[in-house]
Amino acid sequence: MTVTGADIVELDRIAVREAVRVVDLVGGQDWERDTPCAGWTLRRLVAHMTAQHHGFAAAARGAGEGAAHWREPEDMSEPARVHRAAAAQVLGAFGEPGVDGREFALPELGGTFSGRRAISFHFVDYVVHAWDVAVTLGAAVELPDEALGAALAVARLVPADPARRGPGSAFAPALEVFAGAGPLEETLRLLGRDPERWPVRG
Repeated sequence: MTVTGADIVELDRIAVREAVRVVDLVGGQDWERDTPCAGWTLRRLVAHMTAQHHGFAAAARGAGEGAAHWREPEDMSEPARVHRAAAAQVLGAFGEPGVDGREFALPELGGTFSGRRAISFHFVDYVVHAWDVAVTLGAAVELPDEALGAALAVARLVPADPARRGPGSAFAPALEVFAGAGPLEETLRLLGRDPERWPVRG
């Protein structure tokens, strides 16, 4: 599957909005639930998601090398509100004309990438993180087939080298993909998630 620059911006918008929707479902003690991200509660996961939005927004505007843009917020007393504001910021940055043709500095990934490729990283991350949040609540993500197929295409390009996976890296070690897996399940397994451990409640 080929994803054009214009497509990836729109697909990213769909994934980010879905992540906002599921984060807005979280309330009360849900924030302290464990998530598919080992060792992270929902509050910590959403802090990470918020920081990534700020970092990618800065990268889109030529300031991605600044470490301060990638730090998790100190005040997460209202996680959904803080996350929603960060999502609006990154969608605004990615919506600027010609963004897919810019160079993005992404220090966590160790270099500079074309705008289109950088946005594809952000896109697949938010497909997966939307799923992380939803299944922590026992719910399902609601993403169109086009987005799921594109996310799988990106996930298949992520290097599987064990030296580039695991603690301290951007991705967990890949899991075995079983025959007949759908695009979301394959994406999750390629990026180290085990959907069998996180069932959706009726």
